[in-house]
Amino acid sequence: MSETITKKDVIWILEDIGKLLELTEETPFKSRAYYNAARNIAATEEDIETLVREGNLSSIKGIGDALNQKITEFVTTGTLKYYEELKSSIPPGHIEMLKIQGLGPKKIRALYGKLKIKTIGELEYACIENRLVELTGFGKKTQDKILAGIERLKRYKKRHLFADIIGEAENLLDSVRKQKDVILASLAGSIRRRNEVIKDIDILASSETPLKLADFFVSLPEVQDVTAKGETKVSVVLKSGINADLRIVAEKEFPYALHHFTGSKEHNITMRKRAKEMGIKMNEYGLYKGDDIIPCESESEIFSALGLSFIPPELRENMGEIEAAERGEMPKLVERKDIRGLLHIHTNASDGSDSLEAIVKAAKTMGMEYIGIAEHSQSAYYAGGLSVNEIKKQHAAIDEINKRENKFHLFKGIEADILLDGRLDYDDDVLSSFDFVIAAVHSHFGMSEDEMNTRLIKALDNRFTTILAHPTGRLLLARDPYSLDLEKIIDFAAKKRKIIELNANPHRLDLDWRYCKYAKSQGVKIAINPDAHNILGLYHIDFGINIARKGWLEPSDCINCLSLEEMKYFLSTL
Repeated sequence: MSETITKKDVIWILEDIGKLLELTEETPFKSRAYYNAARNIAATEEDIETLVREGNLSSIKGIGDALNQKITEFVTTGTLKYYEELKSSIPPGHIEMLKIQGLGPKKIRALYGKLKIKTIGELEYACIENRLVELTGFGKKTQDKILAGIERLKRYKKRHLFADIIGEAENLLDSVRKQKDVILASLAGSIRRRNEVIKDIDILASSETPLKLADFFVSLPEVQDVTAKGETKVSVVLKSGINADLRIVAEKEFPYALHHFTGSKEHNITMRKRAKEMGIKMNEYGLYKGDDIIPCESESEIFSALGLSFIPPELRENMGEIEAAERGEMPKLVERKDIRGLLHIHTNASDGSDSLEAIVKAAKTMGMEYIGIAEHSQSAYYAGGLSVNEIKKQHAAIDEINKRENKFHLFKGIEADILLDGRLDYDDDVLSSFDFVIAAVHSHFGMSEDEMNTRLIKALDNRFTTILAHPTGRLLLARDPYSLDLEKIIDFAAKKRKIIELNANPHRLDLDWRYCKYAKSQGVKIAINPDAHNILGLYHIDFGINIARKGWLEPSDCINCLSLEEMKYFLSTL
């Protein structure tokens, strides 16, 4: 068995194969089979290595002989010949083009078939030359959107979503920790602070044989190129294109270096300023009183030496955390164990891919006490939005499940589109049939700030609105927030006792953590919602928790930390 292949790795490679197949002429059923297999593996509690070793992979729904052989090959050898051949058969530029908003596999294939476009550079040139205007299925409007998407891609280049990078970072860290000469090791930098967007992977390790560790690091199979190598720092480019730095220190230097290389820069500057005012010199090697080092065996002891309570890594952004630590008023940040239920879940009744029953089973496996189903509303026809009759049918199905469940409950919800004039997408009779209503903007993003403020405030003023979904409409590294005065919206939500969503989808993570703290200060409750469209999406809650923690949120700030009975009462009082 390969020592490095995990369940996450298997899910990742199956999803990547599905994506690559969409860029070929294969039928959509083939790519869907890989997506389904990834989702079903994510839902199982079985250890993937055990399933392979005991020959039980086929016990997972959707995994036949062909997939069984491929997964077994990947888990046992660490590579998959089919994946490598498939990847090499597709121009690398086509894979990158998938990141351009509005450019899906079908259009990419058309561009290649008609204009032989292989790279984003060729695509940009073709747009500048107006070659897409007369192309069937494109036109001037689509061409302009593609050009804007290319410009956005350039702006965000070399930046990665936390969700896309954390698996590889943790695998690298595990490899470093297993090296026999390593004493201590940790992730550092923005990835340890759980930022939503990451530039590179930072790892810190202590060792008495730094050159041996450096040699080991550059020899890892994930490494593509070595850009620097010394006793204190190794810089590499991984095969995935991500930059990674390993910093090596002595064991006694590790706590000081961990604080320093975790950052942020602004936090470190303020900490050094505080130390200087106390007559202490602070750097990555230690705390010094004159020529004498102040011995610290952990980050906690460093903070204590400077008269501060421990500051969690997520909060080290110089946004008042040092002052709060001085007063002994650090928040008790929300954790995964505090989450009792999940709201904002889509099933295959709208644009989700799993059944109501499958979602219930998965949520119970996660230890949840309740979930809230919230399909798209009727205006979202492109996402299978529910008609009034379909709502009644789903409510009947939910009632049936609730009748047979003793310790688990489904709440009836809807993700109702906020229409152009601020009205919600059903009349009051329909809205009154739900336990909660999530109001969401899904169209007309180009409104002025005043127009968008008016639209959102009217939606929040609706007596049936419970939660405002993904309040700025941003897609990280893909779409900027629409224009609005978010503090004004939060203030109005506070006045009307409305909840604001922290959308945990790693492409959104919206509410931004900087505004979570403001919402908390105004007494606005937050719903950390996975916005799940499949079973795997339920686990996006972890990314939302990261942002909630960065936003200073405690369990009392988050409605889905309420128990089932508390949630029933809470929703009945709104």
